[in-house]
Amino acid sequence: MQHLPLTVLAAAAAACLSHAPVHADQLPLWELGAGVSVLDFPDYRGSDERSTLVLPFPYLIYRGEVLRLDREGLRGLLIESERVELDISANATIPVDSDDNRARNGMPDLDPTFEIGPSLNLTLLGRRTQKFEVQLRLPVRAVIATDFSHASAEGFVFEPRLNLDLRLRQAGMGWRAGIGAGPVFVTDRTAQYFYSVPPEFATATRPAFPASGGYAGTQLTASISWRGRSLWAGGFVRQDWLGGASFEDSPLVKSDQAFAAGVAVAYVFARSSRLVEAYD
Repeated sequence: MQHLPLTVLAAAAAACLSHAPVHADQLPLWELGAGVSVLDFPDYRGSDERSTLVLPFPYLIYRGEVLRLDREGLRGLLIESERVELDISANATIPVDSDDNRARNGMPDLDPTFEIGPSLNLTLLGRRTQKFEVQLRLPVRAVIATDFSHASAEGFVFEPRLNLDLRLRQAGMGWRAGIGAGPVFVTDRTAQYFYSVPPEFATATRPAFPASGGYAGTQLTASISWRGRSLWAGGFVRQDWLGGASFEDSPLVKSDQAFAAGVAVAYVFARSSRLVEAYD
């Protein structure tokens, strides 16, 4: 996470201009379900080779006062006020078998990476008590590469993002849509992990390249979801532009654009009898 149903998004945005309040709902503390997703994405940002996966996944929602698990992932809420929020941001990348990628053939495989760190979120317009909210999100995440037998620290990622969230829900059911965009910045070690070509792996068509950190492109992500009593469905599209990135000249960058998309559906079969006040 291209062609999001923009008519739906536009209609949602128009509806939100009314500034009608969205009150906290009484929702289950936790919900449990299972689903299946279809994902299509490049092997890595800048690769011209792609993978399509069909993956089952657990549907887990937890609405704790400090720890929350929702559509945005696992979040530890450190500070929360009407306009300022400090939480934990997380992300991940898939492993890449270099034997299956022409650009990386003969090089070491890329282990999956896991990113985690704090995110300062500032509400600029609207709020959670309205149908729309515009936030400036400032996540800084440490990058850890691991094949689960060993792990290595691979620098940091900074992804400042302007995000619009639209909520057309009542009692936790209905539509939700979002769109966010912003630049990506990485440290030297992160850029080197993905885009450096050490001299021992250089070939006639793949010259040695010492990648450096800095500006790493711009991302635009849009998502939409619908929630019923026991059914959830959603999808996302994401477009990357790598023009001007500090590693743009790496022989491992075969495309200056990267597109990803996914859809998923889940069935909720258990929920907590305890209700808590929450915005969904």
